[in-house]
Amino acid sequence: MCGLAGFLRTETTPNRDAHRQWLEAMGLAIVHRGPDASGHFLDDSVGLTHRRLSILDLSDSGKQPMKSPSGRYFISFNGEIYNYRSLRKDLEADGYVFRTGTDTEVLLALFEQKGYRCLDELNGMFAFAIWDAEAKQVFLARDRLGEKPLYYYEEGGRFAFASELKSLLKLPFIPRTVRPDSVKDFFAYQYVPDPKTIYKNIHKLPPGHWLVSDGVRTEQHQYWDVSFSQVTAKSLSEIEDELYSLIEDSVKLRMVSDVPLGAFLSGGVDSSAIVGLMAGLSDRPVTTCSIGFDSERFDEVKYARKVAEQFQTNHHEFTVRENVADNLAQIARFFDEPFSDPSFVPTFFVSQLARRRVTVALAGDGGDENFAGYSKYYTDYVENRLRKLFPDAVRHGLFPRFAQLAGMINTPMARKAQSLVGTLALDPDEAFSVTNSFFRRSLWDEVVRDDFRRDTTGYDPADITRNHYRNAGTDDHLSRILYTDIKTYLPGDILVKVDRMSMANSLETRAPLLDYRVVEYAAGIPSALKMRGKEKKHILKETFSRLLTKDILYRRKMGFSVPLADWLRNEIRTLANSVFYNEEAGLAHFFDMEVVRAVWQRHLQGENHHSQELWSMLNFELWWQAYGEGGKDMT
Repeated sequence: MCGLAGFLRTETTPNRDAHRQWLEAMGLAIVHRGPDASGHFLDDSVGLTHRRLSILDLSDSGKQPMKSPSGRYFISFNGEIYNYRSLRKDLEADGYVFRTGTDTEVLLALFEQKGYRCLDELNGMFAFAIWDAEAKQVFLARDRLGEKPLYYYEEGGRFAFASELKSLLKLPFIPRTVRPDSVKDFFAYQYVPDPKTIYKNIHKLPPGHWLVSDGVRTEQHQYWDVSFSQVTAKSLSEIEDELYSLIEDSVKLRMVSDVPLGAFLSGGVDSSAIVGLMAGLSDRPVTTCSIGFDSERFDEVKYARKVAEQFQTNHHEFTVRENVADNLAQIARFFDEPFSDPSFVPTFFVSQLARRRVTVALAGDGGDENFAGYSKYYTDYVENRLRKLFPDAVRHGLFPRFAQLAGMINTPMARKAQSLVGTLALDPDEAFSVTNSFFRRSLWDEVVRDDFRRDTTGYDPADITRNHYRNAGTDDHLSRILYTDIKTYLPGDILVKVDRMSMANSLETRAPLLDYRVVEYAAGIPSALKMRGKEKKHILKETFSRLLTKDILYRRKMGFSVPLADWLRNEIRTLANSVFYNEEAGLAHFFDMEVVRAVWQRHLQGENHHSQELWSMLNFELWWQAYGEGGKDMT
């Protein structure tokens, strides 16, 4: 795994020495992504830099930026092309002579042969930049699902790009002007959804897109999207056999490595199936790593242990105890914009644990979005059934009033009633947008400053969810919400978390369930086979019943949860106090700090239902101190 960065040199009087310093600073900012080697390319038109984490062809021959034999193209590449061997054979048959054993050279040769159409042939996770020295333009591309990040800046004839925002912030001409609507997005979703970032004029290249720019004109195109419109009519046994073979092949492709390789193991069906397949494909014990908590309610280690014993893995565990407060601020700085999914903490520690033994780890990410594994999907299913029991006039007319009355009673039962009745009053797409929000609107109205409210009047972050839901290309409700999560929560939260936390430890992670062939196949499986009553991921469990035991397949899903309320009240209380009682905090630009402190005090007194919002405000402040307007940029 690697990191890349660069810029187009559009100044009328090029300053080569200054630009070389810029490149070096951009590369050093992402040294954690590639500690093994670095490289720069600078001419009168472009600057490219690269940090390398060696995975394939460990010799210096794989150094980047890499030049094509013709001298026309230069590539800086982050990721892995899993089918590069078969692509290489085809190119060799066409007469191409390779100098290295890297997938980078294969990608460069394929681009030189087919241009942007090469993307259709790639099976992998990637973000890359290719400079065309003849056309004087840069080509940027990102993988289908968004496993690898890619940011770009464009304003006033300047164009720059990088794997991480912190690299772009090293350029002196890029301001740190915060987007008000992105702040609102963050507090709604726990992250800033693409194509926006927290900053004005810096953007994410969306998954499945490519872009070309000459510094004056920029064009962006989508080359891939998942479709739920074609539902298979195959039998259950046919689906199970084909799905098993497809995932097994995906695992096999991702086990190609010239460095030690292992797996994350939670004991859930996704990671357990991958470990089981790896064990069957390997001639040596698989190295597995798990994270546990002192709290029994959040600890999954016992399940991971069972799987490790079943497949006789080389198993390692780490328990998160007093490690949170001492490390939180430093861990959070690996996110260059606000991010508050609490599971980033255990993800950092399991990556740290894995990196002591391996350089590459396979993970189970993607199973929930492909096969309906989240509890919210069942909650949504129940609410939809209840919604159909009442006429629209009753739901839209009376239910909002009932919810308002329930909101006047401050008890746990009343809050649940308010949430349920309020959700039933909404249509399905509106209800799902509320389900996806992590900051209660009632609390938002209470704590937000009047001037910030005015600045964002008329903007609703829920429109992001609603638009994807309505553009899913199917009338099936479950398929529409799976599509929505694949376009939002997966690339914006899950994959950002895994990429930043693994790269913080110079560890490459690979997700077999995000092979685009698996994603496309899963999209064609009928919804009734994905969720059957309360049972989520039904088809995946049936598929792997030949490999895994029932106590693993059918245990209660825990997710990668953390004891957040307890952390705030105990382990990170001092840190939170320092934020919520700081009138100069970045939060004070957006929230009434007196009201925030009142919410905080209620939490300390035992009220738990605003834990996520308090955690989000804490993490926003940690980001602000490092990267916000006038931030310290502690990279």
